[in-house]
Amino acid sequence: MRRQKYTRSKYDHCVYLRKLQDGSFIYLLLYVDDMLIASKSQQEIDNLKAQLNQEFEMKDLGEAKKILGMEISRDRRRGKLCLTQKQYLKKVLQCFGMNESTKHVSTPLASHLKLSSQLSPKTDEEREYMAKVPYANAVGSLMYAMVCTRPDISQAVGVVSRYMHDPGKGHWQAVKWILRYLQQTVDVGLVFEQDETLGQFVVGYVDSDYAGDLDKRRSTTGYLFALAKAPVSWRSTLQSTVALSTTEAEYMAVAEAVKEAIWLNGLLEDLGVVQSHISLYCDSQSAIHLAKNQVYHSRTKHIDVRYHFVREIFEEGKVLLQKIATAENPADMLTKVVTSIKFNHCLNLINILQV
Repeated sequence: MRRQKYTRSKYDHCVYLRKLQDGSFIYLLLYVDDMLIASKSQQEIDNLKAQLNQEFEMKDLGEAKKILGMEISRDRRRGKLCLTQKQYLKKVLQCFGMNESTKHVSTPLASHLKLSSQLSPKTDEEREYMAKVPYANAVGSLMYAMVCTRPDISQAVGVVSRYMHDPGKGHWQAVKWILRYLQQTVDVGLVFEQDETLGQFVVGYVDSDYAGDLDKRRSTTGYLFALAKAPVSWRSTLQSTVALSTTEAEYMAVAEAVKEAIWLNGLLEDLGVVQSHISLYCDSQSAIHLAKNQVYHSRTKHIDVRYHFVREIFEEGKVLLQKIATAENPADMLTKVVTSIKFNHCLNLINILQV
């Protein structure tokens, strides 16, 4: 690719690009032996395919319809692109015996499922039962769906994956609940469309759930970045240390989201999309004040120094931290179990729709 005068992205080594004479770009995205080529010029795409065909034994599959289990569909008239995993999810559901009709569930996890290490097997009989249960296989399959096209199950998968080393019957019930949810939403996916108000810019949302972990009382960080109305990056994870207040938990979540924002901004710049700053929305006014105020005081001086780098980033103007109402923050669903009404509202905010 370098011999053909392509540049390798500094932020993602699987991305190669070349600027064309008209100012547009041609991109090659590589994952092991699968690749996607994107450009406004069909001629350039054909030229690159011909060059690659001379070097390697290749199969041209034409217009992209599937990559790594993700199905791609377009509506050029409406300017929409959809990503789903219908076929993959159907195979997963079939594999774990979820083909029969089950009771309706509207969220990936229910509030009555209080998961903790207390649910791990206590007797030999329970251990024998759980040894026959494909818990790790099921969670691994769910993780792949979550990473590719299903940010809506991030929080639920994050919770059940904490007990992979010693799962109990209660944990398995939670995994089956997630599978039931996927059975009823198998055709839900990411819908990207042109946004006249925001343009082609990345927007971020961050939230945290204070002391939600029942075992070690750690908080959960959830962040999500959207481009063209749909998510392009998301994460739901336990924080590495115990936060002593909701402000501290939110502040630590903001620090993680800012790191992702810096990486995304750099990747976009490599791809020829110049964005002066990324807007990051947080629903905690106290965390915003703490991030923008350099003054230390007795309630925050214990916070690890590594989280304070966000202040420099905000001063430089690379990321703008702004207030958003909790009801309008889609990252809320990545931190805790929410009601079905709130959950569906979060999905609508970030274009996770039925395709």
